Amino acid sequence: MSTEPRINDRIRVPEVRLVGPSGEQVGIVPLAKALELAQEYDLDLVEVAASARPPVCKLMDYGKFKYESAMKAREARKNQAHTVIKEMKLRPKIDPHDYDTKKGHVVRFLKQGDKVKITIMFRGREQSRPELGYRLLQRLAEDVQDLGFVESNPKQDGRNMIMVLGPHKKKTEAMAEARQAQEARKAEAKANPGRSQNAADLQDAETAEAHEASAEAPAEAPAEAPAEA
Repeated sequence: MSTEPRINDRIRVPEVRLVGPSGEQVGIVPLAKALELAQEYDLDLVEVAASARPPVCKLMDYGKFKYESAMKAREARKNQAHTVIKEMKLRPKIDPHDYDTKKGHVVRFLKQGDKVKITIMFRGREQSRPELGYRLLQRLAEDVQDLGFVESNPKQDGRNMIMVLGPHKKKTEAMAEARQAQEARKAEAKANPGRSQNAADLQDAETAEAHEASAEAPAEAPAEAPAEA
């Protein structure tokens, strides 16, 4: 069934409770009178409460109303936040440089308002030393505690150990801050085109690094897709 309201000559009732263009209550009037007023104001007669007795109708520009409603719905979808889970895999005896790189990706994900699933992968004799993975997860949680918290404590899952970090910042806040930063960069570039070139190059490099991190740790939607170590 169509969810579109009935308008103008599609309204089939003897009388309606009429609301004027500015929201004023006109009262109960015959349908013919309501249609006559709609033509006089060059507006549409729109049924806004079909279940009322008599139905409530309003004088409005229905085309404009539909356009504004569509724009509001589009803006709401644009601002809608979907929390996703990124995944980062580490080895118990990870190299310090690799650890810093992985930690940087975790920091970026948390700043974006996303959860992060940390997986420690044990191989061979490493499976007999689960405390190595536990200490590594504790270290990582402490290193990023300003940005996130331990949502799921470390637990053994076969040959892996898993911990989930949740962001302190909500996804909507992260999105709003990202938009503000982007607008600030655009304003700076417009005001100082020469000086902003280096900043733009740096931003491009950061964006490329972010894409690389995302490729390593794709979002779960809905199933988790593990990243490359």
